[in-house]
Amino acid sequence: MTQQADLVIRNGQVVDGSGKPAFQADIAIQDGRIIALGTGLAFQGREEMDATGQLVTPGFVDIHTHYDGQVTWSNSVTPSSQHGVTTVLMGNCGVGFAPCKPADRQRLVSLMEGVEDLPEIVLTTGLPWTWESFPEYLDQLDQREYDADIATQIPHAALRVFAMGERAVTREPATAEDRACMEQLAKQAIDAGALGFATSRTINHRASDGTPIFTLDAAEEELVAIGRALRDSGRGVLQLVSDFSDIDSELAMLRRVAEQTERPLSVTVMQWHDAPDKWRTVLDWIENCQRDGLQVKAQVSGRPVGILMGFETSFNPFSYTSTFKSLLTLPPAERRQALRDPAVRAKIIEETPEPSDFPGDMLLRSWDLMYPLGEQPDYEPDATQKVSAIAARQGVSPATCAYDLMLEQDGQAVLMLPVVNIADGTLNAALSMLRHPHSLYGLGDGGAHLGFLCDASLPTHLLTYWARDRDKGERLTIPEVIKGLTHDTAVAVGLEDRGLLRAGYRADINIIDFDALTLLPPRVEYDLPANGRRVHQSATGYTATLVNGEVVQRNGRATGALPGRLVRGPQKPGTDHG
Repeated sequence: MTQQADLVIRNGQVVDGSGKPAFQADIAIQDGRIIALGTGLAFQGREEMDATGQLVTPGFVDIHTHYDGQVTWSNSVTPSSQHGVTTVLMGNCGVGFAPCKPADRQRLVSLMEGVEDLPEIVLTTGLPWTWESFPEYLDQLDQREYDADIATQIPHAALRVFAMGERAVTREPATAEDRACMEQLAKQAIDAGALGFATSRTINHRASDGTPIFTLDAAEEELVAIGRALRDSGRGVLQLVSDFSDIDSELAMLRRVAEQTERPLSVTVMQWHDAPDKWRTVLDWIENCQRDGLQVKAQVSGRPVGILMGFETSFNPFSYTSTFKSLLTLPPAERRQALRDPAVRAKIIEETPEPSDFPGDMLLRSWDLMYPLGEQPDYEPDATQKVSAIAARQGVSPATCAYDLMLEQDGQAVLMLPVVNIADGTLNAALSMLRHPHSLYGLGDGGAHLGFLCDASLPTHLLTYWARDRDKGERLTIPEVIKGLTHDTAVAVGLEDRGLLRAGYRADINIIDFDALTLLPPRVEYDLPANGRRVHQSATGYTATLVNGEVVQRNGRATGALPGRLVRGPQKPGTDHG
C-alpha cells in the first residue's frame, strides 16, 4: 500500500555520512524527518525530486563560525548556507556579544572588530542589544527564523568582561570571586542551551585598538572553573585556539584542564609557517590524550589560510600608499575606473607605502609568497605562479605585476597571501591533518574576516578539490569528505539528530551535481548594515539544500524558506531543538 510523504527524493547516489560507499536509494521525508530510505519505497510524495546521477548527502554541519552578530539582524546565514551548510555553531575563539552589560557593549564590539574584521559601523548599526544575559541573547535568537539552524557557545571574552569589567580588559588574574561568577554564568548559559564554551590564547587576536584579547593568558584555574560548570551539567564542549608558543607547558596545562573538566575539547591545529612541524607535536599529544581516555580533537582546515588582497578588500600591496587611500571614498565602480587610468596606475606603483598600525603590513609586499587566486581558484599553486615568478617572466617589477593582476576580472581579482598550511608549497600537511583519526573539519570562520577572507566556502573546496580535482598528490574519497562535513562534526558537538541519512534523523539534506560542482572566485559585496562590505565566494552545482525538510536553496538561489531555528542543547534522533 502506498503511503503519503511530504517529499520523496528519488534515485540519488546516497552518501549517508557514515563513511561507507555511495548507494542508490530513495528518501521519504515527513514533518522535517527522514521516515524511510531504500530502493522501491512505497511512498508517494506531495512533492517529488529526481536526483538521478547526483549525490544525496546530509546537510553540512559547520562547527567553527562567527555569525553571533549577523543572526541578530539577518535571516540568512550566508555565505555558509550557499555551500550546503545546514547547521552552524557560533561563539568560537571566545568572542561574541553575550553576556554583556550596556556599559561594556563597545568593548565587545571593538574586540570583534579587531579579532574577526567585522567593522564597528556594521555592528553598531546591526546589533539590537535587546539582551544582557546569555539566556536573554538566546531568547532573542529563538524569536527569529533562518535558512540554516544555528547553535551557540559561551564566548570567554564576553564572560570575563561581564564578571570583571575593566580588570578583564587589562588581563588581571581572576580572583576566586571572579571565577565563581564566571562558573555560575557558564552554567546558566549551558542550562539555557549553549553547546559549549570557547576561548582564545593567541596574540593574533586583538581588539581594534591593538589590545590583546582579554583571555590571552587566562590562568588554568579560570579555565577549570568555567569548565566545571559544563562538567557538572553533564554536557557541553570546549573549544580553544592557541599559539602554543611554549608548547610543552601549554599542552600540559590543557591536558590538566581536559582531565578536570571531563568534557570534550577541540583545539585549532594548522601548519604554522614559522614552525612547520609543530602541528605534528600537537597531534601526537592528542593521540596520547585519546589513549588515556580524554576526548581531545584537532580542528583542521583543508586549504591555506591567509589574506585575500584586492582593490576592494581590506588589504592589498598598495593599501597604504597615499594615492590609493585617496580613492577609497569613491564608489567601487568609479574606483575601478580610476585604477585603470595609466597616470594613476604609475603613481600608485611607484609610491612608497606610509606607516600603518596593521601588524601584518610587512607581508603585503611579500612578492615571493603571494599568487593570483584566479577565476578558477587554486589553493595549491606551484612556485611558478607566485607574483615574483610571474613578474620575472614578464620582465616587470613585482609591484607592477601585482597591480595588473588585481585589475583582472573587471578589477575584482584577488591575490592570495597564505600564512598557514602551505609552508613547503604543498597541502600535504593539510592532507595528513584531514586524515588524522582525531581531527574535525573546521576553521571556516563564516561570518568573520569579512574584508579579506571567505573560508566559509571550505565545504565546497573539500568536495571539489580533495575528492575530485587534486592532481598534486593523494586525494580523499567522497564518503570520507562527506563524513567529515556531517557526521563527525555533528557528533563532536552533541548534535546527534543530524549528520546521517537515516530514518528518524532530521531531513537536512544536500542534492549535489558533483560533476558540475564549482567554486567561484571571491567577490566583494556591500550587503551588510550601513552598506558594510564583505567577501563572498559562491558555488554552482548545489541542486538543492534542505533544512528540516524544506528546500532553502535551489540551483544556487535562495527559495525564501526559513525553517532554520536556534538549537538549544545537545540533540538525539527524534528530538526537537529543546
